[in-house]
Amino acid sequence: MSEDLQGLLEKINRDGVEKARAQGDEIVAAAKAKAADIVKAANEEAAKAKADAEQAAKDYAARAAETVKQAARDTVISVKDAVTTLLEKLLSKDVAAALADGKTASALVAEAVKGFASTGEVAAGDKLAKVLAAELAAKKNFTVVTDDTIGAGFTVKLDGGRVEHSFTADVIAGELAKRLRPDLAALLK
Repeated sequence: MSEDLQGLLEKINRDGVEKARAQGDEIVAAAKAKAADIVKAANEEAAKAKADAEQAAKDYAARAAETVKQAARDTVISVKDAVTTLLEKLLSKDVAAALADGKTASALVAEAVKGFASTGEVAAGDKLAKVLAAELAAKKNFTVVTDDTIGAGFTVKLDGGRVEHSFTADVIAGELAKRLRPDLAALLK
């Protein structure tokens, strides 16, 4: 009986070990399957995160390129405006210098009033008014008055002041600048 008992114990032991091994194998297989699922999910999540990061990088690069493009355009506009302003100031200064010359201003006044039979008035700063009065002495229908608010240049008033033509440095420089702007814009492109 001890042999039967011994055989029974060995059989129970073997069955228990085999059952434990089977259960262990099932647990290991389940753990491997679960680990594979976790790895698969992690890989999918990593791939999605990578795709999102790549898209975000592309979007950022596109925004950065647009920002640089706008900054370049703004810089060109700023430089264009600065150069235009500088040239207008230089132009105004040169026109004022030309109008301060009595001979040049006298020639311009003579040309401006030529052909007008009506009475008129020429207004200029004190120094220029004296030169113009001498120039227009022969024209009895035009009087020269002093107006220190004009600065460089002169104004001509006709028909009792209803028609006024301004030949001041600012007006002449402004008209010249207006005509030069398209050419200047073409140069700055």
